[in-house]
Amino acid sequence: MGHSSLDKIIALQRNPANIRNLCILAHVDHGKTTLADCLVASNGIISSRLAGKLRYLDSREDEQIRGITMKSSAISLHYKNGDQEYLLNLIDSPGHVDFSSEVSTAVRLCDGAIVVVDAVEGVCPQTQVVLRQAWLENIRPVLVINKIDRLITELKLTSQEAYTHLQKMLEQVNAVTGTLFTSKVLEERAEKEKEEEKEGETSTGDQVYDWSAGLEEADDSHLYFSPDQGNVVFASAIDGWGFSIQQFAHIYSQRMGIKAEVLLRTLWGDFYLNAKAKRIMKGAQAKGKKPLFVQLVLDNIWSLYDAVVTRRDKEKVEKVVTSLGVKVMARDSRHSDPKVLLTAICSQWLPVSQAILSMVCEKLPSPLDMAAERVEKLMSVGVQRFDSLPEQTQDLKRAFLQCSSGENAPVIVFVSKMFAVDTKTLPQNRQRPLTQEEIAQRRELARQRHAERMAADQTAAESHKDITHSGNTPQQCQPEGLSIAKIESLTLKDSKPEEEEEQRETFIAFARVYSGVVKKGQRVFVLGPKYDPAQGLSKLSERCNASDCVPEVPHLSCCSMESIYLLMGRELEELEEVPAGNVLGIGGLEECILKSATLSTSPACPPFIPLNFEATPIVRVAIEPKHPSEMPKLVRGMRLLNQADPCAEVLIQETGEHVLVTAGEVHLQRCLDDLRYLFSKIEISASKPIIPFRETVVRPPKVDMVNEEVGKQQKVAIIHQAKEEALQGHSSGTLHVDPTGLVTLTTPNRLATISVRAIPLPQEVTCLLESSSELIRTLEQVNMSLREGKNLDISLGTLEAITGLKAQLESQLQGRKWRNTVERIWAFGPRRYGPNVLLNNVEGYERPSVWQCLSRSNNVGEARAQATILRDFDNSIISGFQLATLSGPMCEEPLMGVCFSIERWDIQSSVPPQNQDSLKEDSMSHQALAESKLEGGSETSARAEGTAAVPSQAKFKPEAASAGCHGPVSGQLIAAMKEACRHAFQAQPQRLMAAMYTCEIMATAEVLGRVYGVLGKREGRVLHEEMKEGTDMFIIKAVLPVAESFGFADEIRKRTSGLASPQLVFSHWEVISSDPYWVPTTEEEYLHFGEKADSANQALKYMNAVRRRKGLYVEEKIVEHAEKQRTLSKNK
Repeated sequence: MGHSSLDKIIALQRNPANIRNLCILAHVDHGKTTLADCLVASNGIISSRLAGKLRYLDSREDEQIRGITMKSSAISLHYKNGDQEYLLNLIDSPGHVDFSSEVSTAVRLCDGAIVVVDAVEGVCPQTQVVLRQAWLENIRPVLVINKIDRLITELKLTSQEAYTHLQKMLEQVNAVTGTLFTSKVLEERAEKEKEEEKEGETSTGDQVYDWSAGLEEADDSHLYFSPDQGNVVFASAIDGWGFSIQQFAHIYSQRMGIKAEVLLRTLWGDFYLNAKAKRIMKGAQAKGKKPLFVQLVLDNIWSLYDAVVTRRDKEKVEKVVTSLGVKVMARDSRHSDPKVLLTAICSQWLPVSQAILSMVCEKLPSPLDMAAERVEKLMSVGVQRFDSLPEQTQDLKRAFLQCSSGENAPVIVFVSKMFAVDTKTLPQNRQRPLTQEEIAQRRELARQRHAERMAADQTAAESHKDITHSGNTPQQCQPEGLSIAKIESLTLKDSKPEEEEEQRETFIAFARVYSGVVKKGQRVFVLGPKYDPAQGLSKLSERCNASDCVPEVPHLSCCSMESIYLLMGRELEELEEVPAGNVLGIGGLEECILKSATLSTSPACPPFIPLNFEATPIVRVAIEPKHPSEMPKLVRGMRLLNQADPCAEVLIQETGEHVLVTAGEVHLQRCLDDLRYLFSKIEISASKPIIPFRETVVRPPKVDMVNEEVGKQQKVAIIHQAKEEALQGHSSGTLHVDPTGLVTLTTPNRLATISVRAIPLPQEVTCLLESSSELIRTLEQVNMSLREGKNLDISLGTLEAITGLKAQLESQLQGRKWRNTVERIWAFGPRRYGPNVLLNNVEGYERPSVWQCLSRSNNVGEARAQATILRDFDNSIISGFQLATLSGPMCEEPLMGVCFSIERWDIQSSVPPQNQDSLKEDSMSHQALAESKLEGGSETSARAEGTAAVPSQAKFKPEAASAGCHGPVSGQLIAAMKEACRHAFQAQPQRLMAAMYTCEIMATAEVLGRVYGVLGKREGRVLHEEMKEGTDMFIIKAVLPVAESFGFADEIRKRTSGLASPQLVFSHWEVISSDPYWVPTTEEEYLHFGEKADSANQALKYMNAVRRRKGLYVEEKIVEHAEKQRTLSKNK
């Protein structure tokens, strides 16, 4: 197919029924970009000979050097299938785990996906990830099994073995899809059961329990990949061939006289051809016959490779060429590389582009076929359900499904990412070919300039002669004047590019139109991720336009789409308008959009749900310019980088360091190169990676470092030693630590006393709190608005999620120690939503629960009234707790999985005399209660005294509290609370938590030992290994500390000569079992862990490294193994 004109593509954009938006997804190095090259070559954009070598969609220099895709890029292709013409918006995406955020941005804009799988490697970790991303975004995938030539040339399989291998691989891919489908059905079943339970409570009668899981009724036939369904293509993109069963069914139906429909059903499966009866029979495997697929399809391909590549049999090649009816050029047949001849034959016989593009047109949905379920999912932001959105918003669903380009249709556009392009490459700045008139005009101008220069040179020569005759002085003066003029002109020239350089990069928004027509210069609303359409519609009328003067609405702004582009791989083409259903680039939005956004002409449109990123940014480096004067350039460059990369984060720490957070080593290198050469254009120096740690406490260990049992006496001795150390340096009697670990601290002004105990949280609770951080943040916002007296409208979904979280916490915090804990939670921290808990165990202080939004009864009003009693100081306690959990005592890293229980809190505020008595009484009751609790007093007396304490507390006037709200009492209370938490933390066995990667390595048997060696050296731990069926490859799954991961991939490749490549994904936080403060006491311990020991204390090593980086005190010897200096000469 020839090169399609821009006008043709513009015409095709108006017919959404024939548009296909698709992306190519796969594991790294499975051949996505080579396949994309073959598809691009079908449009005549690049030569078919260069397909696979050029990697056209890898436009960056570092992508070409490394040989991997790092940025998703789009191209529009034209394809004619029969009498229908199609427009394919193809997006090539990266396969490396570090760039999985780019996959998310591509998947959101598509309706379908081509999943590519390597025929040798099969389903790899990233294949599973991309299948899950496609499933979550509700887009339909088709399968391409690539690199089938490797089965012939590398694995040397026979056609029968290859068929069995391909069958197993299809089963693996379908198993992943089946798992996703099953989980969805079971979730729906659970929801259905909940609804039935609610209905069942009202109705009475005999209940019949339904044991089925709902999987029997669910139809999953359309989900799976099967060649007879037409959603699988077998290909070798590098050799330029690919086929689907339909092609061979069509060929053989003409030759053999069998109906194409019959062949379609039988070409793949356990069928064989009975030559005598001339019939297709079932049971090839049982009768030991060749399956139809092997006999009619694979044998032909195997014999072609045998003739062309293996034997290089010229006579047989000529026979094949004539029987296939293809034309081979003489230079191809004479070429020394047999692959050139093979590609020439295959690309005419079974062109890969035709097989894939026809499958895409037939099997993938058009923008008109978008599922209603997907639309509702996209529009249901946060935990809001689609039903709870305003009516005008729900009406927009129709616009989505119709994909209308009418004049009245609302414009809805989603921007998935921003990408930077060089301003020179923009269509309006590109050099265009000159017309004949312009060439003639320029020629005339050049002639005139030449004539003027000649005349000027002649006059200068004459004047020079006159000067030499007259004397020397003027001769010396003149060149000086000339040189000054030259210098001035040079400086002027130099200053111009600097101004231009400021605007060398332009940001283009990578977007898709879901409804309406996008026009150049059109004004639209930019909807932030927190925009609420109900709030927007209450302030704006539905007919309100973005070009009107709009009142201020939170998270809503207006912008103008200055230019619209068609994305053509490395180039952009300028357009005037783009109708619905197309992918496009939009210029002029860099001031309004940071990374992604929803654009619409209707204020009723909700923002789309945020993109689902698989990789979490974990690798941090501090960046500074080589020359401090260039700091503003670095700040600007980091701002641009933050906008250009969907996954990178840029932040300024409390220390003033500029920190870049990336997803992995390769991603970090790419970001640093972008900063140096693209955005800042200055020399920068990056620190060693800043490895994040967490601090926690554990239950007292049963064994010590050398696995010897810790006796009771030893435990007591260790605890006493810890208490003595804690008490040292506190000569004043403000701090007291008792043997049970309860820390009592009095503020310096002796007005407040706090008793705090640190307790380790169960691991499941810590994981739950960490995964529910967004929900806890929402809960905190709701509570804050309730405290301020505002009535915040909470969606039903949010309330359900909060109830679920509370129920999960209650089920996981079981036992006598955790009785009624969930109701007594005071706050979460750090930053009010972290995985640490503050408990209110102060007798007689009934503060509102953090779950108060769940019980919207009259009691809440009473609780709010009570909260005002000690509210100001209540906030001081919370602030102290937040500070303590933000930076722990070990190495100033955040805490994790710690519960701080406040067991006593007395305030003796310096208040007016009339309130003194009530305060004394209050503090007395608190003290008495705390003592009765410590001494194990009966519960009844505690309750009785608790009831007596409430009225006395109520006497504490709010005015008295507010008098010291921001005074010394509040400040000292925050500091005291922070110190008390730190000492309570130190009174327990402390441990460091390391961030861990899950590491998946594919390696052959001969390098397995070397892989284990590298893992062992870097503190890795192998979880399991399994051999991949049908191959000699092993899959090793291990965990590896992030601190040890730098250079890990390179080392493994070096040690295994490139036969093993690891895949690192951040997984979880893990407690390092060794105690960083442990000191060897016995001879055996000294031998193992002493100064000259073989194994170092891992936790201590990490802790000291962090302390050294932060400039904190590190206890270490400056001189080690000091000996007297020896010299060769005798001492004189």
